[in-house]
Amino acid sequence: MHKTQAESAEFLQSFKSKLDNTPPDREIVLCSPFTCLAVMSKNLHGSRISLGAQNIHWEDKGAYTGEISGTMLDEIGVSYVIVGHSERRQYFGETDETVNKRLKAAQNHNMIPILCVGETKQQRDAGQTEKIVTEQIRQDLIDIDTSKLVVAYEPIWAIGTGETCEAIEANRVIGVIRSQLDNKDVAIQYGGSVKPDNIDEIMAQPEIDGVLVGGASLEPTSFARIVNYQ
Repeated sequence: MHKTQAESAEFLQSFKSKLDNTPPDREIVLCSPFTCLAVMSKNLHGSRISLGAQNIHWEDKGAYTGEISGTMLDEIGVSYVIVGHSERRQYFGETDETVNKRLKAAQNHNMIPILCVGETKQQRDAGQTEKIVTEQIRQDLIDIDTSKLVVAYEPIWAIGTGETCEAIEANRVIGVIRSQLDNKDVAIQYGGSVKPDNIDEIMAQPEIDGVLVGGASLEPTSFARIVNYQ
C-alpha cells in the first residue's frame, strides 16, 4: 500500500531511464495498488515493463465490496496478478481454497498469476518448511494450468523483517517446490527482504528464476539495481 497516482508516475519516469542497458531477456513486472493501475498502464504503453495487480476476486461481478474483478483488471491492461501473498493470508483470511479460486479467475482472464507460498517462523523452527510449501502447492494448484503460472517462495519470517533466507537455503526450498510440479519449466521466484546488496548472490542460484521484491522496489535506483543484477 504505497504511492499515489502522482508518485507512481514520478517513480516510473525515473525508473524507466535506468533500464537502457538491462538485458533483453529480463522480464520486469510492476504490481501497483489498484488506484494506480490506470495511470501506470498509460505510462507503460510501449515500454518493456508489464503491469500487474496485487489481487483478483474469483467472480467477475457481484456484491463483494472492496474486491476487484478480472474484468476490471483486464480493461486496464493488467497481464499479471499476485495471488496468495503472505500478507493476504496473514491479515485478510486468505486460505488455500480462496487462493485456488483466484488463480483460476486470473487464468480465465488470460493473466499470469504469481502464486505466493511460504512458511512462518514457527513452522520453520518446527522443521515443517517442506511439509507446508508442499501442501500449499498441492491445494493451490488444483486444476490450474502450470504453463501460465509463476510461483514465488516467500518465507513469511523473512518479509519486511530485514532477515533474509540464505541464498543456498532459498535455492533448496525452491528445488523442493519444483519437484512438486509436473511442469519443471515454471518460473519460480524468491521473495523476502531482497535488496541491492544480496540480489547477485540470490540470482546466482541455479533453481531461482527471479525475485518478488517488496520494500526495495519503492525507490527507482534501488529497484533498477535489482533488475540489473550481475
